[in-house]
Amino acid sequence: MAPTEQALQDALKTVADPHTGRDFVTSKALKNLRVDGGDVSFDVELGYPAKSLAPGLRKQLIAAARTVPGVENVSANITTRIIAHAVQRGVQLLPKVKNIIAVASGKGGVGKSTTTVNLALALAAEGASVGILDADIYGPSQPTMMGIEGRPESVDGQTMEPLENYGVQVISIGFLIEPDNPMIWRGPMATQALEQLLRQTNWRELDYLLVDMPPGTGDIQLTLSQRVPLTGAVIVTTPQDIALLDARKGLKMFEKVGVPILGIVENMAVHVCPNCGHTEHIFGADGGRRMAAEYGVDYLGALPLNLSIREQADAGRPTVVSEPDGEIARLYADVARKVAVKIAEKAKDYSAKFPTISISKNT
Repeated sequence: MAPTEQALQDALKTVADPHTGRDFVTSKALKNLRVDGGDVSFDVELGYPAKSLAPGLRKQLIAAARTVPGVENVSANITTRIIAHAVQRGVQLLPKVKNIIAVASGKGGVGKSTTTVNLALALAAEGASVGILDADIYGPSQPTMMGIEGRPESVDGQTMEPLENYGVQVISIGFLIEPDNPMIWRGPMATQALEQLLRQTNWRELDYLLVDMPPGTGDIQLTLSQRVPLTGAVIVTTPQDIALLDARKGLKMFEKVGVPILGIVENMAVHVCPNCGHTEHIFGADGGRRMAAEYGVDYLGALPLNLSIREQADAGRPTVVSEPDGEIARLYADVARKVAVKIAEKAKDYSAKFPTISISKNT
């Protein structure tokens, strides 16, 4: 007896997405289910990059399909389709950039740039097309961390080509100035420079653009969060009370301008002595987790205070590419996937479907 589509759907409902907890049938991720006698084929379409998850998921889905009597051969294909999601009202999407994520902190020195670069590399490792905009005008660090030297090329004299390493596109004010020159700019000048970096870069079909924000909640940060089409923001903090105090201000700023908070990353959460294995909460324990609970936002994960993270970023080979199979790279990958899943669950961008209304004086 040949298996029915309904029986197969019921069997496949037993496999849940490990990130959302929902099955692929109810969430309409199951596509192109075909039954030809004992041969069964189907696709499962994820809304987030998950190259590392795909083999395990495929096995589970095939095993579930085989439980249906009459099934002989199963062909399962896992695909990813990342789409553009809604941004603040009245802000136009950037051409060729689907989703823009602000990585922010209330104060400097909490590891925001290191978190940005490793999250970008983790998303790229999962199969996404990723870019980094280094918006930290006064202290650009992405050129060093991404191991990129040189200046962006301009083919038409109007726009710039992003520089690239490890499969990630990068633009930074650091590429346009001498390394030792300080940026002695007032707020409006810095904001104007950032807008130009964002809008005059020829980004090549990005799924995610991560914006490494300058620390604080001043003029530049406010202008960026109002004018850049942000899908959401990730707040980086340490567990220390002083850092949390400033991180709260950053969180509130995004809320005020209608940018969703994707979650909080707790950096330098614990130090493990490399010699004896003793663990020490140098900056306090669980501050980020408490803050996430207090504001009702997601706690994306904790990263240790570890010498290798700093050394690898300083050397231009961040942890995710230096030790891709290591424990710290796995932590970054978990945080990156949680961010991508949060975005996939947000409202889609419908702006392209609405007609543009123009008002004419001629009546």
